[in-house]
Amino acid sequence: MRDHPYLLVMKRVFDVAVVLLVAPFAAAVAGGMAVALAAGFRGNPLYAQQRTGLHELPFRMYKLRTMHHAKPGEQKPRLIDNWDTYVFSPAGVSEPRLTRLGAFARKTSIDELPNLVNVFLGQMSLVGPRPELPEIVAQYPPKYRRRHDVRPGIAGLAQANGRSNLAYDAIMQYDLAYVDSRSFWLDLRILWKTVVAVAAGVGAR
Repeated sequence: MRDHPYLLVMKRVFDVAVVLLVAPFAAAVAGGMAVALAAGFRGNPLYAQQRTGLHELPFRMYKLRTMHHAKPGEQKPRLIDNWDTYVFSPAGVSEPRLTRLGAFARKTSIDELPNLVNVFLGQMSLVGPRPELPEIVAQYPPKYRRRHDVRPGIAGLAQANGRSNLAYDAIMQYDLAYVDSRSFWLDLRILWKTVVAVAAGVGAR
């Protein structure tokens, strides 16, 4: 797709059209899950987390809360010394704060439905590299920076090819490949493959 103005406008129109089309269903599913999570947490099931977006600009990404609140000092910054071997922990493996219902929300990606608000606001797209935490972006080697040349997305080429079963450098290679070869038809293929991966419960993060 590159940066041709016409194609960028088409991508944006497609994003908004899909969000408006699925909004009633997504709101019902996310709302039901939010009520169930709120009962378990006895608190707010929604949260906004700082992420890095287009051109490395920060924005607040909306999700459903899947874990209990961290105690003071419990959360520590992730320090990555080897991108070739670093893999995000599968849901529930090393997340003692993760609830059973939260694990289900992650596996089915229901926790990410509020991302549609970010898409509607223009902070994200339906397809693009997943927006990363600033603390991880701060550790990026220069070769990774190009992933922020495009708007981050709900579904990405990496998520369509393994989700969190991939080591971080493998994820990055998929992200950079998307930056170099993005097109409207590639977006459609990624959306379809992501739906299949989510339905199969492959590599939930």
